[in-house]
Amino acid sequence: VQLQASGGGLVQAGDSLRLSCVASGRTSGSLAMGWFRQAPGKEREFVAAVSWMGSNTYYTDSVKGRFTLSRDNAKKTVYLQMNSLKPEDTAVYYCVADRHWGRITTIRVDHWGKGTQVTVSS
Repeated sequence: VQLQASGGGLVQAGDSLRLSCVASGRTSGSLAMGWFRQAPGKEREFVAAVSWMGSNTYYTDSVKGRFTLSRDNAKKTVYLQMNSLKPEDTAVYYCVADRHWGRITTIRVDHWGKGTQVTVSS
């Protein structure tokens, strides 16, 4: 599975941004998808995940109520809508995928895309 993320950029605090991630390759089967992020000098952390049919979503506490993750399986794409962005959201965001829901929130997740930079200025 290959993952191509896009949509990062430089915004001001309070602004919105939408990240997209397209999956390609061996994408058959139930593929959970999500996002991690890594801020400078910090460890990579889980952000959000969505199950194959979109019936389950999971968010880290710091983004609940501000970020919304959705998916379009016909397009093999997930979207991370980020609203009310804060400077502490500044990080490289990585798209991830795994056929095991129980692993999608952990660093052991199977597939990683290249990151996209999100910078939020105060």
